[in-house]
Amino acid sequence: MLLAAFSLSHRELIRFFRQPNRVVGALATPIVFWLLIGAGMGRSFGGGTQRGYMEYFYPGTVLMVLLFTAIFSTISIIEDRREGFLQSVLVAPVSRFSIVLGKTLGGTALASMQGVLLLMLAPLIGIRFTILSATVAVLAILVVSFALTALGICIAWRMSSTQGFHAIMNLFLMPMWFLSGALFPASGAWTGLQWVMRLNPLSYGLAAIRRALYWGGAEMAGASSIPSLPTSLIVSACFAAATFVLASYIAGGRVSADLQ
Repeated sequence: MLLAAFSLSHRELIRFFRQPNRVVGALATPIVFWLLIGAGMGRSFGGGTQRGYMEYFYPGTVLMVLLFTAIFSTISIIEDRREGFLQSVLVAPVSRFSIVLGKTLGGTALASMQGVLLLMLAPLIGIRFTILSATVAVLAILVVSFALTALGICIAWRMSSTQGFHAIMNLFLMPMWFLSGALFPASGAWTGLQWVMRLNPLSYGLAAIRRALYWGGAEMAGASSIPSLPTSLIVSACFAAATFVLASYIAGGRVSADLQ
């Protein structure tokens, strides 16, 4: 079971790094968003300083990297089905659990690597790491990446076209990111929107990353409106487990349709 899972995850890594445009696009797009939005909205945040908002928006940019990389890595499921590779894997003597685990681990590794690369820019905006805070931040990134990849599998497994996948991305996944607290704290939002943000599992993933970055260090913008680190990690881990179980169930319940 593990051999099949690791073989599929290794294939995802090789496939990704053989496409330099995907590497550049997945990492450069969030950085451009961070610079443009941070510079454009900085004057209206934190007493009129650009750095205040760019520092607040930085963890949201890390989350965007994880979202883009993890979700778009699952588009390979649609491509594999079209090319016949998925059908070949499905008739092999391996469980659906192994297939989902391999795809999830591959997407998690890709997203986590790029998230950690972006973390290296943190000292440029005044965020100082300790060994402990960096370890917790990487742990939070791994958990969120796993959850997002499994969520992407839940969506992609039922899709027959990349156009439909992009439509779901724009309609469902991007609003999840917008309402995670990446762009603005929940404390300043409309009351109804605050409840939506509290129910959004990505809010806790972002809070875990944000808390880890500032663990034992400087004060954090909007600290009073986000959950504690233990709560954020627990909710994120539950979200990751739930999406993985759902992805395994979806993959195991569509045998005849997937082989067509």
